[in-house]
Amino acid sequence: MELRVIELFDLSHTMADPYLETFVYPWEALGGLGRFLSGLGPLLGKDFHETERGVFVHGTAKIAQTAEIHAPCIICAGAELRPCAYVRGSVLVGENCVVGNSTELKNCILFDGVQVPHFNYVGDSILGYRAHLGAGVICANVRLDKRNVLIRGEKVFDTGRRKVGAFVGDFAEVGCNSVLAPGAVLPRLARIPPLTFVRGRAE
Repeated sequence: MELRVIELFDLSHTMADPYLETFVYPWEALGGLGRFLSGLGPLLGKDFHETERGVFVHGTAKIAQTAEIHAPCIICAGAELRPCAYVRGSVLVGENCVVGNSTELKNCILFDGVQVPHFNYVGDSILGYRAHLGAGVICANVRLDKRNVLIRGEKVFDTGRRKVGAFVGDFAEVGCNSVLAPGAVLPRLARIPPLTFVRGRAE
């Protein structure tokens, strides 16, 4: 069962590698992500500009005027935030990522090359290198009964968190208008057809 950080993600494709490599399972990284980004931002080189307190943007990133960004947040080289993108904080947008029209991000890591280009919600999630979410894909992060999110693998893991989204492995493709349930795990190279509800670990 591919549930471990090193099984899902190539850590050479994210600025968060020294942080993520301290965890066995990806959901363990959600709680301290904001603190990590707050500490990392001031250490970035001169190519990054602090556009407002706690928001660091690489000089080659393209940010639409109508995009809204809250700290802590780091937006890396070549990334693009399109009109009405909404970044709610505790977000790392990797190199050459596309965050599209009306897409909302919250407490998440986008590895380099991730595309969430059309009306997506990504909350309390980690998307691996060059993962792609089709239009309207939602990473749901709260159970209907509001209990802690459980993840089933070689055993049942209680994440200890009420808000847990999805963990999408490198190069995974998710078809339009699919929903990834709280705690969904997609392995590397996963292919999810449109209009799919993914619960647990996808094949």
